[in-house]
Amino acid sequence: MTMRKILNGKVLVAALVSAGVLLCASLAYILVRRPAAAPVDLIPGSAVLTIIPAPTSTPHAMPAILTPIPSVALSSPSPAPGQVAVGVYVQVATGGDALRVREQPGLGNAPLFLAFDSEVFLVAKGPEQADGYTWWYLTASYDAARAGWAAQDFLTVIP
Repeated sequence: MTMRKILNGKVLVAALVSAGVLLCASLAYILVRRPAAAPVDLIPGSAVLTIIPAPTSTPHAMPAILTPIPSVALSSPSPAPGQVAVGVYVQVATGGDALRVREQPGLGNAPLFLAFDSEVFLVAKGPEQADGYTWWYLTASYDAARAGWAAQDFLTVIP
């Protein structure tokens, strides 16, 4: 058989009709099996509009006469770098031993607590001379109970 005899007009019409029927059946199946649409909420939502004004420049009035700042004489000169003085931070440097911080300057006074190496204190008072040492009153900024007198030989200044 030749190809012309197989693809005659009747076969082509039958193929097109079959394709059309299958297409219509597929569309009908899709439309029937599709889930129902959710009900539409017709209540209008509310919107709030806030209008922010654009920034504007504000003129600054300059004083007519500039007044010089009066100089204030310092009551005490600032300490030399590396020197213990009031207002300077120091740390304990005993070489491994604890430093006895005392209630009054001098070796005969009772120790209040032990300060350990690298512990930091602020020098609040001093100096006082007693028993061959220079004594400074130290305070710990992290604990008000850690305050007392310590010998300068076991302190190093924090730059």
